[in-house]
Amino acid sequence: MGPHPAVAAIRLAVRRVLHDIITEQTTEPSSASPSHERPSAPLVLVACSGGADSMALASALAFEAPKLGVRAGGITIDHGLQDGSDLRADEVVLRLRELGLDPVVSIAVSVGRAGGPEAAARDARYAALDATAERHGATAVLLGHTRDDQAETVLLGLARGSGIRSLSGMAAVSGADGRYRRPFLHIDRQTARKACMVQALPVWDDPHNADPAYTRSRLRHEGLPALEKALGKGVVEALARTAQLSRDDADALDAWASQAETAVRDASGLLECAKLYALPPAVRRRILRRVAIEAGAPAGSLFARHIEEVDRLITGWRGQGAINLPGKVVAQRQGGRLVIRHG
Repeated sequence: MGPHPAVAAIRLAVRRVLHDIITEQTTEPSSASPSHERPSAPLVLVACSGGADSMALASALAFEAPKLGVRAGGITIDHGLQDGSDLRADEVVLRLRELGLDPVVSIAVSVGRAGGPEAAARDARYAALDATAERHGATAVLLGHTRDDQAETVLLGLARGSGIRSLSGMAAVSGADGRYRRPFLHIDRQTARKACMVQALPVWDDPHNADPAYTRSRLRHEGLPALEKALGKGVVEALARTAQLSRDDADALDAWASQAETAVRDASGLLECAKLYALPPAVRRRILRRVAIEAGAPAGSLFARHIEEVDRLITGWRGQGAINLPGKVVAQRQGGRLVIRHG
């Protein structure tokens, strides 16, 4: 008798990701070791909070990795935002080691205030994950984001009035050199929880996930249920499909903008307003955003309204003054050229 369908689903998702990692490693040219030396087995870490999604992911990694010759380890992040969070992190470490993962590490981080509590915690978490992956030479870090998380991300982007890139949600592969992998983006949260239950895996439900002070928590417990009540079941699946379709479109437009940017610069490298004006708005605004970020504007603080203001220097020029952007970046029109620089 085979494993429970929920367990089989999560193991299959992880197996596919591990196959991708192995394939990428074998196809990349090796410059470090002589041809007669066999490359070491890749190390894949799972980021685990102790919740159902990440515990299901950790158990699947522990099961699949040895069969594929992959070393499997784990990392848990102590954000220090709740009393006893250090003890909780110690418990997660113990559970990961009981699954057979090695190495397993716990990292305590200091969460700032920039961008709000959720964004600050996320920034601290990813900085710790990056540092740990580099320290241990990990090929990849697996994240337990589910289809439900993807749907919430799309709705949050929609509520902010963000562009198509924000509506594309989380990528299955992201980070430097494709470090972060999300095997569960096509698996619902309930399947992950069911997989933990049938394997008798203890899970921890973070109280922050039910705290209405957090935007994502309100969306999860109030917004999405209201949408399903009004529109019927299938909203989460539809939003996840929207994310993938939006990602495909955004990737194509990003590629177009990358190619077009060279053509709209003059011999000295300045952007020519007339040539920018001739481009489709979606392509032109991508170029403006990219140039602003290169000048020092923080990507997370650069919103659509900022780019729209810069765009008006091209499409609605009436002699207006410079536009101040986040990160002390200034955009202004000078002699038919658009200059975006650090102020």
